[in-house]
Amino acid sequence: MQPQLILEDTIYTLEQLQNVQAPQIALAGRSNVGKSSLINALAGRKKLARISATPGKTQSINYYRVEPWGFYLVDLPGYGYAKASKSDREKWAKLINAYLVGTSSLKALAVLLDCRIPPQKLDIDLTAYARSIKIPLLPVLTKADKCKQKERSAKQAEWARLLEGVKPIISSSSSGLGINALWDAMKLYALGPQAEDEAETHSSAE
Repeated sequence: MQPQLILEDTIYTLEQLQNVQAPQIALAGRSNVGKSSLINALAGRKKLARISATPGKTQSINYYRVEPWGFYLVDLPGYGYAKASKSDREKWAKLINAYLVGTSSLKALAVLLDCRIPPQKLDIDLTAYARSIKIPLLPVLTKADKCKQKERSAKQAEWARLLEGVKPIISSSSSGLGINALWDAMKLYALGPQAEDEAETHSSAE
């Protein structure tokens, strides 16, 4: 069964942040890491999230309701875009921080990591911060179709060492690699152990 992603709300300022009680999984990553492409792949649609060749286009928090499971996939602003103004970068950082700290129903932070490049300081800092405030991490290596198998495995092992054994899911939005595994992991975090049996059934179809 293909889950549906329904864009329910878009937040631009701290004042607009809402106290959504339903379980949430947040997506975070550096600009141009492939967040929009991954959201479209998860939804099985090409144009749900707008894709731009220019990094830094996601400047809001976007709440996608996941049906039929009733949790939210929350797309956070991309970070690390050097051409953004200092004030914009500070605004996005405050918005991300306020969401992470203030969302009691946040079940996990899916951090997207580009498999083509070495671990970046911003990504390492974000994962360390999330762990310091007790947010479970769900690391995801993106753009795996652009890396050789050996490179994927090496990058996965490198991040697993940095994250003390938490192994990233290897994914490709264009080929669909890892999409079912990512859904299974997000369901397990969002819905708890009752989702495990369904996850095993879903994985067997990948």
